[in-house]
Amino acid sequence: MASFLSLSLPKLNLIKASSAATTTTPLSTPEALNEKFGRKGIKFLETNSIPIVELTVRNGSSLSLRLPDAHVTSYKPKVFWKDDGFEEFLYTIPASETGLYKAKGGIGLVLNEVLQPGAKELLPSTLEWTVKDVDYDAIDALQVELVSTNRFFDMTYIVTLYPVSMATAVIVKNKAPKPVTLTNAILSHFRFKRRGGAAIKGLQTCSYCSHPPLASPFQILSPSEAIKSEPSRLISFGAEPELKPGSWTQQGVPITLLENKMSRVFAAPPEERSKAFYNTPPSKYEIIDQGREIFYRVIRMGFEDTYVSSPGSMSEKYGKDYFVCTGPASMLVPVTVNPGEEWRGAQVIEHDNLS
Repeated sequence: MASFLSLSLPKLNLIKASSAATTTTPLSTPEALNEKFGRKGIKFLETNSIPIVELTVRNGSSLSLRLPDAHVTSYKPKVFWKDDGFEEFLYTIPASETGLYKAKGGIGLVLNEVLQPGAKELLPSTLEWTVKDVDYDAIDALQVELVSTNRFFDMTYIVTLYPVSMATAVIVKNKAPKPVTLTNAILSHFRFKRRGGAAIKGLQTCSYCSHPPLASPFQILSPSEAIKSEPSRLISFGAEPELKPGSWTQQGVPITLLENKMSRVFAAPPEERSKAFYNTPPSKYEIIDQGREIFYRVIRMGFEDTYVSSPGSMSEKYGKDYFVCTGPASMLVPVTVNPGEEWRGAQVIEHDNLS
């Protein structure tokens, strides 16, 4: 059975779930999935002809995970004591194009292979996932394990829900006869009540540069749209101007305002990483939504970088709510996975609003 991600540990503590004898057989209907994997709080169903799983723990916190593309489209934790004190954290919108990916935003896993000139691509351009296992603990912790397997890779994606937190974790095993180089991220699109009052706390003194996001099927803003500059709002007090691409500076204020357009990577500059000691961004930071008077932490495990972007006025074309894209990433220095080895990374979102 799947081993739960321990939130008390500072490093990634994942153990692959099922026994080696277990085979993964794709199940195409909610009925078949429920018969094999259904548990209290774990329900498989179908929306717009796409199989999904809904997790709901005892206090009512829930999330929705699309199975074919491992896309978390909803996370609605209980953040207020009142009976209806649930808030949707994620910003998810329908995709304009047709095809497998029919939603944008939410929480998406990004795995992109970095190819050398003339090299043959090993990682499929589109990953398709199936359910391998589930686990639960007295409905105070629920977990679904997805796998995507091909000739060169075994990939595992584990989504876990707790009463006041949720975690997404990935394991990539290289079965190819040569090393593979990846840029990767777990990018979350968080919903805010309004543009003003959206902020991040905890990145003060961190080095950062302007940088486009990794291209992904889940993106709302494309890399070129995200990096495109626009004038700052005149009433935006304390906002720091965006840098020219390739320039580095340090976060000078304790709170990073997100109402203006930005696309940044908080990380140690690549040239410093060859040193014996260098400063890395904190493993966690806080998202602040003053409009809803809530905050929550994002915790990075296994990744070297932290990506943060805000759409500025471009958010208006998608709806009345504001959104910010952020999460752990390995963007500036790709990850190399040697033959027979594994790479692991995770993101945890947690809150203290009930305490």
